[in-house]
Amino acid sequence: MKTFMEKLRIVFTDKSLRTRIFLTLGILALSRLLASIPIPGIDVSELQNFLSNQFIGLLNIFSGGGLSNLSVVMLGVGPYITASIIMQLLTMMSPKLKAMYQEEGQAGRLKFTQISRILTVPLALVQAFSFLAILQRQGVISPLVGFDLVSNLIVITGGSLLLMWLGELVTEFGIGNGVSLLIFSGIVAGLPQIIGREAFVFSAAKIPLYFGFLVVAMLIVVGVVIITEAERPIPITYARRVRGMKVYGGVSTYLPLRINQAGVIPIIFALSILLLPQMALSFLSGVGNEVFQKISSALLALLSNGWVYAGLYFILVFLFTYFYTAVTFDPNTISSNLQKNGAFIPGVRPGQPTSEYIAKVLTRITLVGALFLGIIAVLPLAMRALTNTPSLAIGGTALLIVVSVVLDLMKKVDAQISMREY
Repeated sequence: MKTFMEKLRIVFTDKSLRTRIFLTLGILALSRLLASIPIPGIDVSELQNFLSNQFIGLLNIFSGGGLSNLSVVMLGVGPYITASIIMQLLTMMSPKLKAMYQEEGQAGRLKFTQISRILTVPLALVQAFSFLAILQRQGVISPLVGFDLVSNLIVITGGSLLLMWLGELVTEFGIGNGVSLLIFSGIVAGLPQIIGREAFVFSAAKIPLYFGFLVVAMLIVVGVVIITEAERPIPITYARRVRGMKVYGGVSTYLPLRINQAGVIPIIFALSILLLPQMALSFLSGVGNEVFQKISSALLALLSNGWVYAGLYFILVFLFTYFYTAVTFDPNTISSNLQKNGAFIPGVRPGQPTSEYIAKVLTRITLVGALFLGIIAVLPLAMRALTNTPSLAIGGTALLIVVSVVLDLMKKVDAQISMREY
């Protein structure tokens, strides 16, 4: 095992790895610059009242902090994430898309990603129009008509597509998952502002609250690390083969199944699904039809209830953990590959019985990961309902994303270092 200093030396002495890291840092810096360029005609006082809403605070996470300034990238990577969710859902209903994603290799995944990019454009336009309508109704920006409305739609949609492209550049030529890193950079950039705001209203009576939140934060970090790194090994044995005078195979190894195969993706998916209905209902609440207004206002009031919101959040995280695991990990493919290579699980027949055994084990261990992610996701929301401190609700979700992204980034860096050694 290499020490931290040895790894650091390899990072800065290897030209290719150093280029990847600087490219990633440069793109993240560019995203922060874009997030500081606001659209014209903003009422700052109304904006601060608008951002105090929990729904908007969570949406600000997806925008990489761009929403707090109503910047040109206020939608962030939200439309691209939504498009990816829709495409993942379609793989469950379309055998052709499923084959493209899972069986056609790299070429199939490139086609799949290209369709997601195309789908991002109309989704970004719809979200930009809905969001501008909400902002105008709240008095945050001045009314937009004609060319002003069209130009703002183009700028906001273009900003979202630009962030999508930057994220893919990081994934391909940098280190780590670009979309996750863009969200991560927005969270980290907003931490000083959150800390400063809490310090401004600091009082001795809040010390137990801050101490409790610190303890919960530490437990989240430790729990995420443990669950992310935990594996369930399935023993694998390779059959002996005699070729001429030599004997091949006969070795034993194991197939590692991660307890949390999906990583932080279920959290991002669940938040995206929760945000879209609220945005649509906020838009419908201002239309001229009285029936629409009553229905949308009633549903918004229901979603504004902290316990209802937390319950829906938990259920979505739980379901998306199973869903994303099912999409990305196919027991039939694993069973087929083992059989082709003359490998088997001791006590289990090759073929369909092996596939069923792997699926059974995966279902059980995913239950632990799904319950953990769901509890960790809603715990800060419960604290927020009890303490009436909005920053705790956003902080818990943000902390979960940050820890998972940092763990993934560390693994990617270690993998790059191992490649350089070979």
